[in-house]
Amino acid sequence: MLRAEKVLPGLAAAALLLCAACATAAAQGSRRAAAAGDEEFGPIVRSYLSYLRDQQEVVDDRVSRREVDRKYYLHNSNRIRALREMAVRIARESENDFLPELEAVSSDEFDLLFEEPLPKPATLSEGQTLDFKFRYLGAVTVRREKFYLFARLDPYEQAELRKKGEAAKPQGAPAAAAQPPEPDPASRPRRVGQP
Repeated sequence: MLRAEKVLPGLAAAALLLCAACATAAAQGSRRAAAAGDEEFGPIVRSYLSYLRDQQEVVDDRVSRREVDRKYYLHNSNRIRALREMAVRIARESENDFLPELEAVSSDEFDLLFEEPLPKPATLSEGQTLDFKFRYLGAVTVRREKFYLFARLDPYEQAELRKKGEAAKPQGAPAAAAQPPEPDPASRPRRVGQP
């Protein structure tokens, strides 16, 4: 009987260590599998997809520590999936190792990107440029939650659009509100090229 009392705690500790090791190995395996699935892309796209995996780990960690509620967790996990889906779509369609800066918002988050009057999601068309700052890429639905994805234009593209006057006006906006003031000629946007 005395022997069983000494052996049982040791077995329990060994079982816990074995479970922890298996869980760690499984997590590393799934991470390696996800990274291996990204091998079709170049280093820039792979880096962005890795960044999104890291963001998902942060959200997972915060919910496991009970720092955020389930609704917040699901919303941000869905946003990350929508960004990943759009990044993969852009990379495959363009066959290029480049991604614009992507933004994903739900219909009630348009005020995070745009000033009043807010564009109406139903009136957006793919490729449409808004406020000389964003190009609408399309909508992605993840688990019944719809996100609207935009590419943020770089300063050079913004200056070119202002010059050409090609930005679409938000619905119901007066002409003066649709076009921001011209940039100060002393601070000209620069185009950054690869060395």
